[in-house]
Amino acid sequence: MLDETTLIERLARAMRDAVIELPRDVTDSIRSARERETGEVARGQLDAILRNIELASGKKVPLCQDTGVQTFFIRAGYDFPHLSLLHRILPEAIRQATATVPLRPNTVDPFTGKNPGNNLGHNMPAVTIDLVEGEDAEVYIFPKGGGSENMSALWMLTPAEGIKGMKRRVLTHIREAGGKPCPPVVLGIGIGGGADMALKLGKKALLRPVGSANPDPLLDEMERELLADINRLGVGPMGLGGDTTALAVHIGHTARHPATFPVGLVVQCWCDRRASIRITKNGEVL
Repeated sequence: MLDETTLIERLARAMRDAVIELPRDVTDSIRSARERETGEVARGQLDAILRNIELASGKKVPLCQDTGVQTFFIRAGYDFPHLSLLHRILPEAIRQATATVPLRPNTVDPFTGKNPGNNLGHNMPAVTIDLVEGEDAEVYIFPKGGGSENMSALWMLTPAEGIKGMKRRVLTHIREAGGKPCPPVVLGIGIGGGADMALKLGKKALLRPVGSANPDPLLDEMERELLADINRLGVGPMGLGGDTTALAVHIGHTARHPATFPVGLVVQCWCDRRASIRITKNGEVL
């Protein structure tokens, strides 16, 4: 049987890991960018980022003072029996992680600005649940910082604008954003659906490992071409110029209405934090 206390502790530990230990794919991508970088200032910025990663891991402190809004994506099998329990205890796991990591309290009432001090609040935490075949559940922890989130965007393009219009909007947006989202960034782009679905797809696309191939060959080519175009902008690390403005572009898509072409852009800073746990039907937490 699944032990409630154990699950809370494991979720809190995963939130801790997410804000302290950058995934290897992200660190490796930053190291590769440092090796390719031709600008002295840009190399210095990437060196500072790599040193930041090393210090956070060694001292067991968060990578950034903004530990983000605690966001969860859950892929649960139709036969997973613990979904109700999992959803019910997430708030307690967040309270525990906020107190022990500690996480910066990052949720405030949109009208009064009041901060409950525990990263909770009305309609928080942010949880998306997808039901899939199987009997286990994967919980993806995705702490989203405010600086990069401020640079996200939604465009309701016409079908005539299509992919060319999407590329043009993304390039203009990233050039104008400059150093605000703390580049080199990782971009999640959602195409299709409605306005809400496009942005959700963009955020979910950021769960992919940096540099992983899109399973759709057409989208994989589009991602690589757009990444090259973005890096030719010259914005560079922290907006100070250089060869690496983005580490990756990840695209998700769904069907659209014939009269619409929604594009949701979700921007992630270099600190592309995420962690995950798997819970089996029998109650094992892996």
